Amino acid sequence: MGVRAGFETLGQEVDVELEVRGELPPWLAGTLVRNGPAKFETDKGSFRHWFDGLAMLHRFGFAEGAVTYRNRYLETPSYLAARDGGHIAYGEFATDPCRSIFSRFFAHPRLRRTSNANVNVTSDGDRDFALTETPIAVEFDRNTLATVGLADYDDALDGHVTTAHPHRAPLSGDLVNYVLRFGRRSAYRLYRQRGLTRVPLASLPVDRPGYLHSFAITERHVVLAVFPLVVNPLSLLLRARPFIENYRWRPELGTRFLVVDQRDGSVVADERTDAFFAFHHINAYDVDGGVVVDIAAYPDSTVVDALYLDRVRGDAELPLAFPTRYEVDLSGGGVRSRRLAEDSLELPRIAYGSHNGRDYRYAYGVGAHDNGTRDFLNRLVKVDVRSGRTTGWHEPGRYPGEPVFVPAPDARSEDDGVVLSVVLDAGVGRSGLVVLDAATFTELARADVPHAIPFGFHGQFRAR
Repeated sequence: MGVRAGFETLGQEVDVELEVRGELPPWLAGTLVRNGPAKFETDKGSFRHWFDGLAMLHRFGFAEGAVTYRNRYLETPSYLAARDGGHIAYGEFATDPCRSIFSRFFAHPRLRRTSNANVNVTSDGDRDFALTETPIAVEFDRNTLATVGLADYDDALDGHVTTAHPHRAPLSGDLVNYVLRFGRRSAYRLYRQRGLTRVPLASLPVDRPGYLHSFAITERHVVLAVFPLVVNPLSLLLRARPFIENYRWRPELGTRFLVVDQRDGSVVADERTDAFFAFHHINAYDVDGGVVVDIAAYPDSTVVDALYLDRVRGDAELPLAFPTRYEVDLSGGGVRSRRLAEDSLELPRIAYGSHNGRDYRYAYGVGAHDNGTRDFLNRLVKVDVRSGRTTGWHEPGRYPGEPVFVPAPDARSEDDGVVLSVVLDAGVGRSGLVVLDAATFTELARADVPHAIPFGFHGQFRAR
């Protein structure tokens, strides 16, 4: 079965109490909700890329040492068309529907945008939302995982793509993100969000927009790293190709760092450095005269092609990202960079509540054991970004997902808490939740799920 089980459709939806082996901290109470693709084919077609599969939510509940598990498909128009009609009706990251059959769906711009919110989850305090890279958030009930419906924003801010990684501004608590609107003069439109109202912060014109999966925030600034995987917006209209296949790798453009002041939306730095690519920022913070931006960086964009399903289900080589620091001089002195550690790191997380946008020491992620490229991500990693020292958790035949850090209620240090990760045991074709002590990176407990959970992307923990 091997790693392929992480890229196969999951048909089961269950509500179960899990057997816990080991001992959970008595203070661990709340819910972890994870998001990711779980349906990769329909009766009349198949998705082509890992990023395209239809969204499923997974909820782990923690109380008094016990763990419960529930999973549900996100019942969006994209999912319902596949379930009830058997077809792919909306364009995804690397899969397009049959335009000759579904041309009527493309008469209105809103209907071109998939509602398949399979990347991340967020909350405004009262409501919970699943997110993807189109500006259509999908509300769901955190307890039952029932789909409530598509969110209607109370503003006129429009765009074609966004990120599924909004940030909490460290000082105000507002959600910050951007929408990218394609056109003759495309623009990244940064905004603050309170509830479902988005307030424009800045508009950054761009001729050749880059593909950005995430961005960075500090106490004072918003930072966009525009990688040279770029698109001519006309291609999206004129070429009959899936979204990402219109982008081209142009390393001669270099990577552009745009630093925006949160107070007035002014651009305080616009600097270029050597070409690289990334999906995920680790963290960022202000220093005297500059901004430090830590990124899980690849040398180029070949990782996008490596994640097509026919490749990840086989034995194709997987490019690796490494934690890399970029220091942007706000006085026009350019960008300096250095690798933070020699072990690979992806799907990075930090002690977000206390250290997002601020100086920090520890990052957690997934990586490849011995930096091997012939297996999928098979190691949990903790990086001390100050010393470069790494600590790992690895068991042969097991494939962990994004590690979510949960702080202890009375945390006395940055890494005082636990790390939660969903791990696939490829040998038996089942997944389980593994709980590590974040400080020592040793296993405290695990709880097995009755099926294999397809490899997902991101999740959030909410304390009770």
